[in-house]
Amino acid sequence: MATLEIDDEVYEALQIPEGERKDTVKKELAVSLYARDILSFGKARSLAGLSKREFHKLLGDREITRHYDDGELAEDIEYSGESV
Repeated sequence: MATLEIDDEVYEALQIPEGERKDTVKKELAVSLYARDILSFGKARSLAGLSKREFHKLLGDREITRHYDDGELAEDIEYSGESV
């Protein structure tokens, strides 16, 4: 596991209750990296610590378009148990 260091002054300056900071920063990072097409949906969702449904909702709330490629389609088809 990698560790991201954030300067104490910056971390303390976050306008987020202390108990919510870590999760909020992870969600914000995940959304930003997904929106910039740096992380896939699955990896960004994992970083955010959210279920598929929760991450879809978060992206929808932020009006971020879902990136969907052939690999994700194949994964969804496999998950659904359907054959092509």
